[in-house]
Amino acid sequence: MLGTVHLLEACRPRPVSSGGAWAGPRAVVVVTTDKCYENREWPWAYREVDALGGHDPYSASKACAELATAAYRGSFFGGANPVTRIASARAGNVIGGGDWAKDRILPDIVRATQAGTRARIRNPAAVRPWQHVLEPLAGYLLLAARLMEEGGASHARAWNFGPKDDEPVPVSRIATRFAAGLGHPADRALELMTPDPKAPKETHLLRVDSTQARVQLGWRPLLSVDEAVDWTAAWYRAWLDDPGAAAKALAQQLASYDERLTTS
Repeated sequence: MLGTVHLLEACRPRPVSSGGAWAGPRAVVVVTTDKCYENREWPWAYREVDALGGHDPYSASKACAELATAAYRGSFFGGANPVTRIASARAGNVIGGGDWAKDRILPDIVRATQAGTRARIRNPAAVRPWQHVLEPLAGYLLLAARLMEEGGASHARAWNFGPKDDEPVPVSRIATRFAAGLGHPADRALELMTPDPKAPKETHLLRVDSTQARVQLGWRPLLSVDEAVDWTAAWYRAWLDDPGAAAKALAQQLASYDERLTTS
């Protein structure tokens, strides 16, 4: 959260040496996460106006980043035509090639298959708003462009970017399809665990409502959840065969996504 504060402080408009004018970046998009909401395990999707919070340090820190962004926007980036327009973006659970972070489901599956072991899926029934990383990235760029436009101050607020409303799916389905995409049957690649009641609290059900972005920005997800998993598996499969081939796979996916953008 303090990193966000330092960034916002650096972006504050400053007076120039003469003429009484102020200078600063035209647009700032602060990306947090869908985990910033106070999760109540309810079945409907969270909207941008719902309460922020978190039962774990990560979620709480992202909620704090959202609060800091709102505070800076109200204190230093306000007015009818502010020098700098600031918005925050909350994406669903992103997947895509090139992710090697620890304790991430798909990279963990790749590492397990490399080691000839089974990946342990600790909460297979948990539901998340899965989406390919290119989906929210397209939304962030669109939001930044709108902030730059005449009248863009009206877009300086929080925005959700999530998958199609009818596609929140459990971890087990994502893991099983991904393992199959790598060429490994689930019964040999995965170990679906029973959640440990003594383990730190983990959200079971999470969905986000992206109606605002669809209606006001014209953004919408272009890939189904299955396509997102398949694209991700294709990248890792290419990397496992030849790391140099991963760049070609990425280029093909970017071209395919760009074609969808221009024809949608």
